[in-house]
Amino acid sequence: KTHRAQMSATLTSSFQSLCRLSKFQHSLITTPIFYVNASPHIGHLYSAVLADAAHRWHVLKGAQPAVFSTGTDEHGLKIQKAALVQGCTPHELCDTVSSKFKALFDAANISYTDYIRTTEKRHIDLVTTIWSRLYDRGYIYKGKYEGWYSIPDETFLAASQIRDGDDGNKYSLESGHQLEWSSEENYLFRLSAFREQLLSWVQQEPCPITPDSARHQVMKWLSSEFLEDISVSRPRSRLTWGIPVPNDCSHTIYVWLDALFNYLTVSGSPDCPHPWPPTAHVVGKDILRFHAIYWPAFLMASELSPPQKIVSHAHWTLGMTKMSKSRGNVIDPLEQISKYGVDPLRYFLLKEGSLQHDGDYAEQRVAELLHSDLANNLGNLLQRVTARKLHPWGEHSERAFRSGDIHLQDNAATDLVKTMESLPGQVDKHYEAFEFNKGISCIMDCLSQTNQYLEHCKPWVLAGDPTRWGQLETVLAIAIVTLKTCNFLLHPIIPQSSQEALSRLGVGSSPQLGRPPLFSKIPNM
Repeated sequence: KTHRAQMSATLTSSFQSLCRLSKFQHSLITTPIFYVNASPHIGHLYSAVLADAAHRWHVLKGAQPAVFSTGTDEHGLKIQKAALVQGCTPHELCDTVSSKFKALFDAANISYTDYIRTTEKRHIDLVTTIWSRLYDRGYIYKGKYEGWYSIPDETFLAASQIRDGDDGNKYSLESGHQLEWSSEENYLFRLSAFREQLLSWVQQEPCPITPDSARHQVMKWLSSEFLEDISVSRPRSRLTWGIPVPNDCSHTIYVWLDALFNYLTVSGSPDCPHPWPPTAHVVGKDILRFHAIYWPAFLMASELSPPQKIVSHAHWTLGMTKMSKSRGNVIDPLEQISKYGVDPLRYFLLKEGSLQHDGDYAEQRVAELLHSDLANNLGNLLQRVTARKLHPWGEHSERAFRSGDIHLQDNAATDLVKTMESLPGQVDKHYEAFEFNKGISCIMDCLSQTNQYLEHCKPWVLAGDPTRWGQLETVLAIAIVTLKTCNFLLHPIIPQSSQEALSRLGVGSSPQLGRPPLFSKIPNM
């Protein structure tokens, strides 16, 4: 941990001196907490990688503190029923599945600073405190609630969210799950009291909800639907696996009020949370309503600021078909990491994933990007500029890595330096908008231009003529500083590989010449 912290400090310091971006203040990035009724899949990993890239970027920009939380949502009727089917206790099921999520995130180099489980005492204590405050302020009251309920989604649905099935059953328009009618005495939250505040929050600039399609959806919900008060408890006779309602042991706190406050738990206190408000919540589009309507309303009622940004991302399909266990088309992310490597899989997800459009998972495409972008464009360039034969200065072989003043010799050099100098600002704009695919494209274009520059200058020819070694040093120095810049900018995407590349280029260590290729190609792909 000490070594990682030192390396992180070195990267941050070197990045800031080279890329000259404005320093970020505090940062709190979160993934949704993942429900433990089933093992993690590629969609869960995408949420985590997306949030991890944003966190790493803020760390590079000097954010203090920089908090990044993920974890598991462990209460609710689904867990209670799943444990019964599997013949174990709910707690045993939660321990087993939560450990699978943690193992996946560790394997995928997800740099979380807090792994929160809603069964932890610190979270239960905070939710109990929040409930009591909301009840005392009159935002929670007891009443009868009835309607169509989705067990998988853990929510009641309004009439506008329901469709009639051909089999006579009711189904959720958003998730497709079958519904059951439920009528019971519950505690309710006065969501109806916050419609105008929520509209004002969504309409502020910059808009707290991205992408635009998600913002339009939330505006539609708030503008065209009657905002009903929502159930925030279930009778203890039906739901025992959850946090008891304070001063009423006959009821259990409903999973969404319980789960959403995990973001406050990781900030330490319901009174003086720090950092707060959250910089960005990364969520799948299927849980946008809970995060963009219920959650800010809960915070407003608690007299806390709503999040600065909610990032709603699209899903992943396989063969243009929704992944599901029943279809047998679920992708095992650990298997993919084992096959292609951590960074190539991260790169694929962030290059091909989208906030607005579902991505189609194709192993052929993972291999193509590994070969074309990582091995050929980035990896070959690194091999070229660190080849021993291009550094003929004997004991002073490091001189091209340390060059301070670069004398531009032709238009190709001038154009490349202009591209390199403008690159950090372009990438920062895309990364802050969670458009990592666009940032990656800018970086890859710059690397392609650098490869073309080397083809133009032919440093392997210059190395054979001692009278042209001064020109060789300039050519290499331009390529090296560009390659350093690109690897700093790629660090949130492919952290292990970029750190190795920067080490070979002399960041935090002496330059390393003649090393093996950074990426291995997949045979027969």
